[in-house]
Amino acid sequence: MLRKKTALRLAAPVAVLALALTACGGGDDDKKSEDTKKSGTPTSDSAGSEAEAPSALKPGQSATGKSKEGDAMVTYDIAAQKVDLGTEAETEKLVSDPKKAKGLVAAVAHVKYTHKAGAPLADVPDVGDGAEIYADGTRGGLLIGASESAPGCEDELELEGWKKGQSHVLCQTYLVPAGAKELEVHWTPEDSEDEPVIWKFAAK
Repeated sequence: MLRKKTALRLAAPVAVLALALTACGGGDDDKKSEDTKKSGTPTSDSAGSEAEAPSALKPGQSATGKSKEGDAMVTYDIAAQKVDLGTEAETEKLVSDPKKAKGLVAAVAHVKYTHKAGAPLADVPDVGDGAEIYADGTRGGLLIGASESAPGCEDELELEGWKKGQSHVLCQTYLVPAGAKELEVHWTPEDSEDEPVIWKFAAK
């Protein structure tokens, strides 16, 4: 039986990619997107005073995260390496309705995942689905099927059997406003309401 992500990939035309979210920022029913905007909320230390939440990581710095892969929990070393930005003209060719992409550009987040602990994957990995791109504090709109053909990105459908010690670069593509000043890659396990790990990038 095809998994959800496989079915979505097969449903998208080869030359036209489906825009998963109709507008940047997502919908009201996406609680995760609202929670991730609060990553700077102070926490209290043992003395009762407020301590600032950990600052964002720099490009290439790694963090440890866990993702449920099938019935097993796998621990990964995760490092957002870069975000590649396209042009408005290039982006219009990626979506079925170019009007939806007006004023937007495609941003591709390259994230390196290293399997640190847990069983080898019995199916397609889910860890890459936890990555999102924010531009100037607002989440972009996800483009389904856009990343697999991008230079330097691996096709997660080919990674069944991923085992401890192996690393792969998985990408996510989002539409963000042209002219954004700052980009962030957020990662949390899919469907989790935990605070995300955040990497900051200057938009070029």
